[in-house]
Amino acid sequence: MSIPTEFRSVTAITKANVYFDAKVVSHSLLFPDGQKKTLGLIYPGKFHFGTEKAERMEIVAGQCSVKPDGQTIRHIYSPGEAFEVPAKSGFEIEVKEGICEYICSFFP
Repeated sequence: MSIPTEFRSVTAITKANVYFDAKVVSHSLLFPDGQKKTLGLIYPGKFHFGTEKAERMEIVAGQCSVKPDGQTIRHIYSPGEAFEVPAKSGFEIEVKEGICEYICSFFP
């Protein structure tokens, strides 16, 4: 799988989405076809996110471990890897060191 290195012809929202005392920060990108993605950074820590819509998280840099709601096994993701989360669910994500950079795509 190839993780995008840039997006063209998008609208970038300048106000950041800031979570967990600024340990998770992202910016929204709006595409002409109605798609929405966020580009973000996750600093060391363990965080839980709920999902309204289905999501795909692509790891650009760094490393994280993820445990989807209702599961006991954590999976480790590195640059170039991705995971999906169903709508109306959630996941716990942990970064042990450094910064994890990601692209999150939202599905209808």
